[in-house]
Amino acid sequence: MSVILTVALGSLCASFLNAANNTLNQIYDLEIDRINKPSRPLVTGEVSIRGAWIYTWILYALGTIPTWLVVVHPYSTWTAKLFAPLAWHECFFIYVIALVSTFVYSVPALGRTKAHPLGANLTIAIPRGLLLKVAGWTMVARALVWEPWFIGAIFMLFLLGAASTKDFSDMKGDAAGGCRTLPIAFGVRKAAWMISPFFVLPWLLMPIGAATGILTGNPTFITILGFALAAWGVYTVWLIVRNPDELTATENHPSWRHMYLMMMAAQVGFAAAYLV
Repeated sequence: MSVILTVALGSLCASFLNAANNTLNQIYDLEIDRINKPSRPLVTGEVSIRGAWIYTWILYALGTIPTWLVVVHPYSTWTAKLFAPLAWHECFFIYVIALVSTFVYSVPALGRTKAHPLGANLTIAIPRGLLLKVAGWTMVARALVWEPWFIGAIFMLFLLGAASTKDFSDMKGDAAGGCRTLPIAFGVRKAAWMISPFFVLPWLLMPIGAATGILTGNPTFITILGFALAAWGVYTVWLIVRNPDELTATENHPSWRHMYLMMMAAQVGFAAAYLV
């Protein structure tokens, strides 16, 4: 029961942290959203900047502070978790790093990596792809082995390219706001081909990890899942490169939906691989 509650707590905190990040980004993207997303609450005035900041800090607090209690066996009681040695609070420190990265992504004084083609993707891929997957592992075990980092690296490489999918439809506002996203910096067609390998190649690391013993889940399941995701990635790439200009014409291009569906399928698949 303690493990289930710990996982539930960590997962809930991840949701709060993601919501806080989205709100923070909308605060600093207000002028961009006036062009790209004019119906958002901050743009319409439905929510004030002050109200958005209050909401953001509440969500950040809810998304990070409780993760101090995400500590694995042998600290099984909440009191034991609270006073566990500092080194055992791995999940908390990963969440704090993720929190800081959201400010680095959005806030000009801290770099606003969103404005840079590679910096934006790195700031998304490292915390959301690598670190939060490792944080998920720390809800049930220590992160002192290579396995969680290998899993996180797969998602990180996927997001390193796939995260740019949404940038194509936001080019007008991003350009006005001084953000040199990948399609703005390199052009629509070249950017489409640049991100394509990241939809396929990362998933091929799964059968490699299963064959080498790095991944200790069900090897057959992991191998099949890896090849299935790679095939899905090939289909998504076809949707992208067959007519790259189409990416700029619609806010929710099919490739954007496939990106999220692939992420969810991969996460559920990895969980299943370690349970079957």
